[in-house]
Amino acid sequence: LAPLTDLRPCFGVRTGALTTLDRLRLALGLEVVALRVPEAIADLTREQFEAPVNAPPSVTRPTMLVNGRCVRPHGAIGALQPGQGLVEAGSGHLVAAMCPSGDISAFFCGENVSWHTVGELPAPALLSRPWHFRTFRDEALALDLRLLGDANRNPAEAPPPPPPGVTVLGEHQLTIHDQAHVYPGVILDAEQGPIVIGAGAVVRPGATIIGPACIGHHSTVIDRAFIKGHTAIGPHCKVAGEVGGCLFQGYANKAHDGHLGDSWIGQWANLGAGTTNSNLLNTYDEVVARAAPDQPGERTGQVFLGCVVGDHVKLAILTRIMTGAVIHTGAMIAASAPVNGCVPPFAWMTDAPPNRTYRLDKFLSVARTVMARRNVEPSEAYLARIAGLHAGVGR
Repeated sequence: LAPLTDLRPCFGVRTGALTTLDRLRLALGLEVVALRVPEAIADLTREQFEAPVNAPPSVTRPTMLVNGRCVRPHGAIGALQPGQGLVEAGSGHLVAAMCPSGDISAFFCGENVSWHTVGELPAPALLSRPWHFRTFRDEALALDLRLLGDANRNPAEAPPPPPPGVTVLGEHQLTIHDQAHVYPGVILDAEQGPIVIGAGAVVRPGATIIGPACIGHHSTVIDRAFIKGHTAIGPHCKVAGEVGGCLFQGYANKAHDGHLGDSWIGQWANLGAGTTNSNLLNTYDEVVARAAPDQPGERTGQVFLGCVVGDHVKLAILTRIMTGAVIHTGAMIAASAPVNGCVPPFAWMTDAPPNRTYRLDKFLSVARTVMARRNVEPSEAYLARIAGLHAGVGR
């Protein structure tokens, strides 16, 4: 799943307007009592989440276990009885199980725990390739917008009027936080789906947002931006130009003109002015992509698929990104040739051959500078994880 999961657990990936964990928690009404992750990201996960990590929870009742790659809150999960489990058809991977109280410690200690399989969910039921963000995007975003809209709406009160000078089209629900700032001259088109604008978000004059869409808290949609449907912009982003069908994890910039379609953008990524991607082959064929540089091409099941851009990726002005490209964490691309296929982590790509690897000390210096602009200081666990990735450890 790299680069989506290089700097976060799989349940922390923004797979719609929400991360997978937040969606499962809200939709299924679950209390998160413990998290289990690979040891390589255990310390990082402890900083990102409040629940105990890789330690048995202090519970004496049967406990629901949900695979962190399970994007959809399937209704069958809530019907499981102790000792029962659901698996993904084909792979046989466990999607969810109701763990008897006596087995929960054994599970967290890595011991084998058996389940009685009571059902199979059609594949793909689990996130298992970077491009699966596109597979699950529409269904996840639709549910998230409903959850977010309901959480911010008092059914006993009439919805508030739109801000002065804002044009609203369509009848789908429009949710604008009272601490958001939507300028006059903005068009909110809710004909095809709802729109949610979070706390502290700013939508500048002349911007158009087409639902279904979500603008996360403290993000800015820049003047005259065209945000098309099936887009979720995470917190603390700046977005401009033409953007459609994209998921921004958060803390990323696409602050200039250029097209971005059907793509996933990691944290601290920066797309230079005029950066443009292709999300449709000239042949209209199914897109073939590679998850890692040393892996073969795979059919993605998608006709519309843009790119996956990992955390801390930097793209120079006028970068062209070809259909289905996967750009791994920390790559720096300042080349006139189009970005194609799969770019290795920490690649340093320019027109001056040969391509090199981004020096770790230089990379960390730039990362600290970029993060300080948003008043974020990288922790020791974060820096250690980056160093491990750079060394090829734990991928």
